[in-house]
Formats: sequence, structure tokens, C-alpha cells
Amino acid sequence: MRLLETLIPILLSAYLLWSHPRPQAIRYLPALAFILTLNHFVVEGYRWQMIPVYVLTLLLTIIAFFFDWKPLASYLTFGLLLLVTLIPILLPVPQIPTPSGDYQVGTKIFELNDTSRKELFSGEDESRKFMIQVWYPADAKDSDEKAPWMENAEIFAPTIATYINMPSYFLNHLGLVEIPAYKDSALAVSEEKFPVILFSHGWNGFNAQNAGQALELASRGYVVIGIQHTYGAVVTVFPDGTIAPNNPKALPEDAEDPNYEEKANVLVSQWAEDMAYVLNQLSGQENEAGEFFSQSVDLNRVGVYGHSTGGGAAIQFCGIDSRCKSVLGMDPFMRPVSAEIIQNGISQPAFFMFSQAWTDITDSKNNQLFNPFYKNVTEGFGVITIAGTRHYDFSDLPLLSPIAPQLGLKGPLNGQRVTEIVNAYLIDFFEWTLKDIPSDLFDNNFSDFEEVSLRNQ
Repeated sequence: MRLLETLIPILLSAYLLWSHPRPQAIRYLPALAFILTLNHFVVEGYRWQMIPVYVLTLLLTIIAFFFDWKPLASYLTFGLLLLVTLIPILLPVPQIPTPSGDYQVGTKIFELNDTSRKELFSGEDESRKFMIQVWYPADAKDSDEKAPWMENAEIFAPTIATYINMPSYFLNHLGLVEIPAYKDSALAVSEEKFPVILFSHGWNGFNAQNAGQALELASRGYVVIGIQHTYGAVVTVFPDGTIAPNNPKALPEDAEDPNYEEKANVLVSQWAEDMAYVLNQLSGQENEAGEFFSQSVDLNRVGVYGHSTGGGAAIQFCGIDSRCKSVLGMDPFMRPVSAEIIQNGISQPAFFMFSQAWTDITDSKNNQLFNPFYKNVTEGFGVITIAGTRHYDFSDLPLLSPIAPQLGLKGPLNGQRVTEIVNAYLIDFFEWTLKDIPSDLFDNNFSDFEEVSLRNQ
């Protein structure tokens, strides 16, 4: 809970638990809590999880002026206060951790329009358009505005809530989340150009779903680009207000379809082409993104990583585009990857992290495809499993709530521990492959993290 959200129930508790008869000054505590509530609306922002606390604050403010409640009524009301305060505790405003690198982080959002390609999944005769969000080393000023976790949260939050089978209002408080990055800040000055890392989200994901990882990488001197794959993302919102929902037909619904892999490859090939187009734009100055970054990025040092279907897209891209210098997959979904790449592997340094949930399904079609693929990876850095994790543990979504495991968003392993492990491997892999800084995390002794084990192939 945020500061004022915490102080309000503390004041009410002090009033309710004060011994009787209460001094007149103590009877003003609910009124003080009410004043703090008004300030909370302005400074921190209203959220539905606090509604019972708001109502109780108002009632106690009125009652305290006219009655001095007896101990039994006070204690029963205190029990009610504890109960209603659990709601904002269990569903807090998430906090994205401050990154630990030397750089401040800036972020910018761009729309890209690849007129050389037709959109495959809109049902319209139009070119391929998609959004990107860039996190980068910045020279931020005191006047720079903090960035939100997600732009257009009023659209994204109910869409995500519905996708995870919750009421549409359930995640509306995500619009209150700020990240430790600054909107449109100046790019940091450096004698050496910054390596580039592309991130591809999963099916029904979004480009900011792994913002915590992007912040860590950017704070260490990388330009990280999250690609919003239109019609594969949970929803896409363009600057002109156009909303592109997920198109469920873009990925075959029938997992037993004998042509599943061929049909799914159409989607992932489009995503790989999105990645290629981003690099094309960075190499010139024909658009706003290229103008801003082209003189400061090193396109000879490009890393790619992705989650789930985005992990498959990262493999697909690196299998066909030599600009990719290293690739990392988080529970990579292999079924959409082309048969040729499955058979031949890839030549770039590659590392893969799997959740326990995906590893345990040993006879899954995904594992049946990944295992022969990895045997043909020329420069494998290893394949690990993180015990106590599920598929979404690789994203920021477990930060939504301490009851995320009960909501099906993560496994039982503590969220901070998961983040520590994933970030350590993510950072060290790209530090080694793009900056030639070796790490002992890949020597397979796992002394740093007992939850990590080598995945059997």
C-alpha cells in the first residue's frame, strides 16, 4: 500500500483501540483520516480496492463527532477495518523495482508503418503498422515526467483483466503505476554506441509486460525495444485512437490441427519481420525513431529475447537474419518456428529459461520440438529450469499481487526471488554476448541459485 493509503487505516485503528473514555483530541482522528483521504485522491489517486476503507472513514468521521463508541462496538469495527484493509494489501498498486545500473532510464513510444508489407490479420487492405516502446540510457532532468507502466491503461487494464478471467474493473489501478523511467528524456551521451536488444512478447501479451527487465538492461547501457505485435498482442492502441484487438484467428485454436505449425508460422514470421523492420528504421533517419537513435546505437551488437510465442519469434528471426548476434528465450513456444530452423538450429549464442510448469510436461509437443532444435544450436549457453515457476513468472505480471499464485499468474516461488534469478541470467547473458563480459552463471554448477537446474534434453 502507498503512504497515504497506509496512514488512513492507522489513524482509524488508533481511534478505535484508544481506551475509553477517549479524549476529545482522539475523537478528531477519523476526521484527520478523512482529510488524508481527500489528499490521497489528489496525490495518489483513487482505486476501487480502497472503497470499503473510504466508506468506513466517512462513517467514523461522522459518528466520532456525536458519539463516543463503547469498547465492544469499537473492537468489532476494528475487526471490520482489518478485513477491508486486506483488499488493498492483497491487490496493491504494483511497484516496478528501481534498476541497479549506472544510467538513468528514459522511454519513448513510436508508431511504425511498414508500407512494404500488407497486414495479414486486420481484414482490411492496409499496410503493417505496429507500436514500439524503447527504454534507453538517459540524461534525465528534474523536470522530466515519470513514465507510466502502460500507456492507455484505461484500455489495456480491462482487456488484460478480461483475458485472465477477472472482472473488467479488476486491474483498473494499473493506470496508477509509474516506473523508474522518464518520458522522452534526452539520450545519454556516451563515447561508445549502445547495443540494441529487441523484446518480443507472447500471444495476448504486450510490449511493456517485461518492463522491469527492460529497465535493468537500459540502466546498464542498452537500448531495449519492446515490439507490440498488432493483432497478436492483447490489444494495441495507436496514437490516433485506433484500437486493434487481439485476433484469435491469427493463431490456430485447434492445437491438434495437423497443419498447426504451418499456420502458426505465418504469425511468427510476421513478428520476425516486425523485428527486422525495427532494425531497418534504426539504421536510417527516415522516421522519428531513426532520427533519435541512429547515431547512438550499435547495430553490430543486436540481441533478441522473447517470451512464449515471442520466444519462438526471436528464434525465427535469428534463424533468418544475421543481424541477430545472440538470442534468449523464456518458455519459447516452438510450434510456430519453421521446420527448417527446428532441423538446422541457429548459429548465434543462445540461452533458454523454462518454467517448471512447462518443463514438467515432458511429452508436450513443444518439448518434442525444442529438444532436437537445441541439439543443433551451434553455440548453446545452456537450458535451465527454475523450480516453483509458471509461464508468466518471466514477466512483470506476478508483481500485480501477493496472491498472484492463487490467481494463476505465477508459481509458488517468491516473486522477488524469481525476478532476481531471471534478471541475473538475462543481464549476464547479454553482457557476455554483446559486451564480452564473461559470467560464471553458465558453468552449470548453480551455486548462486539453488532453484535453478539444468533442463534435460
